[in-house]
Amino acid sequence: MTKFVFDLDGTITKEETLPIIAKYFSLEEEIEELTRQTVRGDVPFIESFIRRVSILGKLPIDEIDALLADVELHESIVEFIRKNRAHCAIATGNLSCWVAKLVARIGCEAYCSEGRTENNRVVELTDIIKKEDVVEKYRAEGHRVVFIGDGHNDVEAMRAADIAIASGLTHAPTASVISVADYLVQDEAELCSCLNRL
Repeated sequence: MTKFVFDLDGTITKEETLPIIAKYFSLEEEIEELTRQTVRGDVPFIESFIRRVSILGKLPIDEIDALLADVELHESIVEFIRKNRAHCAIATGNLSCWVAKLVARIGCEAYCSEGRTENNRVVELTDIIKKEDVVEKYRAEGHRVVFIGDGHNDVEAMRAADIAIASGLTHAPTASVISVADYLVQDEAELCSCLNRL
């Protein structure tokens, strides 16, 4: 059986979510620059994520969860996921407490980073997801795995997958992603067509 594992930010969503949080709480300059550096691969994902969570973790979790619940999605991709729910999963570095409503709206299994929370705030990161671990878990269960992503932090998962798709739906995929991808897609219709063929 084939498992389709999707990155969340910029692949299913039409925007990166951490900058949305930062803009809403007027912290955008610092977060946008870190996000740009991370997507390009200039700053390692784990280091960048720790720095971004240290800034955003002071913000109320319930407000972030509600804010991200309404983020605009690539609806054709979401429709594919809902039709093939048992065969799809999300792997995102985002914290589960921040994207709970968003993930529920998409409607499939999701693997996220985790944090310890107190008084409606994130006080400590307890687990930073390695997306390649999700791919390897499914492969160990005997699945053929297709991974769809766009950022530098997707590269190892794409290497581990049987088939890797570089997604250019929201922004151009990084050079590192393109270098390991079996397919490069630039719009929703093209991606859906590719997924349905696989």
